[in-house]
Amino acid sequence: MVAKTKDKHQNLHPIYAFSSFMNHDHLRIVVEIARQGNFSSVAKLHDLDPSSVSRIVQSVERELGVRLFQRSARHVAVTEAGAAYVARVAHLLEELDAAGDAVKSMENRPTGILRITASVAFGQACLVPLMPEFARRYPEITLELILNDANLDMVADRIDLALRLSPRMAQDLVRVKWFDATYRICASPAYLETHPAIERPEDLGRHPCVLFGHPHPQSSWHLRSANGTTQDITVPTAMVASNGLAQKALALAGMGPALMPIWLAAPEISSGALKQILPGYAVAPSDFEGAAWLLYPHRSFLPAKTRAIVNFLLDHVAKEWTSV
Repeated sequence: MVAKTKDKHQNLHPIYAFSSFMNHDHLRIVVEIARQGNFSSVAKLHDLDPSSVSRIVQSVERELGVRLFQRSARHVAVTEAGAAYVARVAHLLEELDAAGDAVKSMENRPTGILRITASVAFGQACLVPLMPEFARRYPEITLELILNDANLDMVADRIDLALRLSPRMAQDLVRVKWFDATYRICASPAYLETHPAIERPEDLGRHPCVLFGHPHPQSSWHLRSANGTTQDITVPTAMVASNGLAQKALALAGMGPALMPIWLAAPEISSGALKQILPGYAVAPSDFEGAAWLLYPHRSFLPAKTRAIVNFLLDHVAKEWTSV
């Protein structure tokens, strides 16, 4: 009987295996293990014991009659057959999700849990202030804001929408530009009153600055004059901050000039707590084409809840995020 069962499923097309299991969650677990390369993280994601995940994999392998993963005490590696199976089943699961989302969208009632991620400073400055209005408009959506300076895996962490800052984004995600990211060099009035004047870009080389980025601080600043001339200035370091909010606090405390996005520094520039340096220049940390992007996994059907937040954010771009 064992030999017959193995022969029967040896070349089983994924669509038949997909139908026979009926438990789609088991297939999702198999796909996630192949993507993440270990059982424990998948078990944690589903709130299961690693032994339960192992039993699920074994049951799928028995049904197919093939080994999907090679397992040792420390490593999990997908087999050639497993990679082929996962690639096709993942597509079928995506289509199944899309079919369900399409039905929900037909009712035009965005519902469910909406998981959004952004960096801490960007989320606090641009996303959090908008969420009360969004919640009032869509009361059947439960918001989960995940503010984290690490770029989370949108599939593994079940993220519906990611807000990211970059000159350009990878092609494997659907991306919509939210707004152009522009920057200013700022310092506190107290710092400027007690240090040599900064009248041209070269003067920055004599001022230790508050840099952003860890472990690779952005010490080379790009400046473009009104006539289009560009130059790179390497600035000395007074202090490095891995978080934009910390960088702004250090600049406010008089630690030195800082290159910051307008969406972060606009309130303090408007109030006079920070003063612009070299206001006649366009400045950027790496690329003058920087932008804020809305990202979501590529799917044939966009869930109503994701469509709702994307459209809402596109309609709510504050003028002070791009100019002061």
